[in-house]
Parts: sequence; C-alpha cells; structure tokens
Amino acid sequence: MTFYNRLLDATRHEREAFLGNPAINQGLDGRITAAVYGRYLVQAYHHVRYTCPLLALAASRCGPEDRDYADALYTYIDEEKGHDLWILDDLAALGVPATALPGPNTSCRAMVGYVHYAIEHQSPYAMLGMVHVLEGMSTALASRAAAALAGSMGLDDRRAGFRYLTSHGAIDAGHVEFFTTLVNAIDRSTAHTAIIDTARVTYKLFGDMFIEVLGDSGHGARHAA
Repeated sequence: MTFYNRLLDATRHEREAFLGNPAINQGLDGRITAAVYGRYLVQAYHHVRYTCPLLALAASRCGPEDRDYADALYTYIDEEKGHDLWILDDLAALGVPATALPGPNTSCRAMVGYVHYAIEHQSPYAMLGMVHVLEGMSTALASRAAAALAGSMGLDDRRAGFRYLTSHGAIDAGHVEFFTTLVNAIDRSTAHTAIIDTARVTYKLFGDMFIEVLGDSGHGARHAA
C-alpha cells in the first residue's frame, strides 16, 4: 500500500466526520445567507494568509536529507502566493472592505497555531497534513459550494465574490496529484506519523471553524444531526 493510501485510510474517520459536519452541508446545499458566506471568507482569508509563511517555516526546518521535500515546499509557495488577495477581492465584492475585517475565530487560530507548533516541535513534514486536508477538501467541495451559494443568492458563480472558491477548486485538483507523488516518495516513518497526526487535528479544527462561522444556528444544527 502506498503512503498516500495509508494516509487516506488512517484519516477516514476524521474525513467522514468533516464531510458530515452540518455547517459544511448547509453551505454545499446553498442554505446559508450572504452574511454567513462573508463570515466564511473572512476566516478563509485568515488561514490562507498564513499558508506561505507556514510553508516557508517548514522549508527552513528541513535538513540536507530533505532537499527534495524543501524544493516541493518552494513550489507550493510560488503557487499559493496571492490567494489571500483573491479572498479580499471577493469580500470587497460583497461590500466588506479589508480595513473592516474581524479577526480569526478560535478554531481558525487553533488550526494555524497547531500546525506552526507541529512544524517546530514534531517535524517539518507536519505541514503536509494541513495541505492534505485543505487541498483535498477544496478539490472535493469548493466548486460545488460556489455554484450552490451563487444559486441561492441569485448570482452567477463566475462573478466577483466567488473567485477564491471557483479558482481554488480547479487549482487544487492538480495540487492533489502533485501531493500524491510527493508523499509517496517519503519513506521516513517519523514523517508519516507527523503527516497523519496533523491531518487528523486539521480535519477537526477546520470543521470547527465552519461551526463557529454559522454561530448559534450552527450549534443548533450540530445538536439536531
């Protein structure tokens, strides 16, 4: 079994819990308001703007034996640059200026903070656990969510306000193939452990971020599920 398949198997429970999250499914069904969508974009901005710094941190912690991995991280950095600006453009289209953004919610802070901790204190390969979750879920859900949300708002998902979701879904499809090749070339058990552990934590905190975005209605939906 390849390590990528082992990763999928080891995180199956967390992935299924994430996909069963009522907050996620309300978005996929287009059952959230424009205000809630705006709150989601704010949180997306806060974690996406840390993607390149976290990738750079992981690269800085690589040793000579990790040269291929460090090169892959630099490739990720080049491809992720500016994605946070897409989100600011989407927010501006919804009438939310960058100067008025609220801060990250508790789960968003915890997710970014945990990955920073894992890179510093466990392994630079921990970053791939976060990449696996965020890119994998974007590929599976982003384009569908954009179409559903635009439809519920009576808008075109190709208009301003949906660039991040529509572009990220398409881009990450190629990233998943790159990621699969990368992790299958890693043969160090400590790296495998760090990737799996960080993916499990990221699934939980990423899902909690969406629950917080929904606020009181999200808590009610969770208890009713």
